[in-house]
Amino acid sequence: MRFIYIGKVTNTHALKGEIRILSNFEFKDKVFTKGFKLYVGHLKTEEVIETYRRHKQYDMVKFVGIDNINDVIKYKGASVFINEEDLNLSDDEILTEELIGMKVYNDNSLVGNITEYREDNGNKNIRVNDKLIPFNKDFISKIDKQNKEIHFHDIGVFLWK
Repeated sequence: MRFIYIGKVTNTHALKGEIRILSNFEFKDKVFTKGFKLYVGHLKTEEVIETYRRHKQYDMVKFVGIDNINDVIKYKGASVFINEEDLNLSDDEILTEELIGMKVYNDNSLVGNITEYREDNGNKNIRVNDKLIPFNKDFISKIDKQNKEIHFHDIGVFLWK
């Protein structure tokens, strides 16, 4: 089992056992669903989501079998994880942590390896050979997780700046 960090419990909410999670995880739509398992705290206690909703910048979660604030107050400040196997990503979806070290091809020519992933004002970028390239599905023609390769098209203009 490989755990992936997805956020942190910032506080409880109301009296019926709901918690606030602050998360910028990219695949929230796959994780924050009824019946999905989360692992909370350094002991990675398994909890199953009963309800989920958004509130301001928080992901509000209530766990199955927990109906009282006293049962979740222990999670305040705790890290929240998922099991990577539960994520079920499609072939064209990849976790940002898996990007580092992948080979980058532009129109079937090897350009280099990804050394950094970053987001600036909502723009996703990867660093290849000290150049920032937009990590945008419009430029990606293929992601090969098995061989750790990403094939782009039409990114030459970013490589020569």
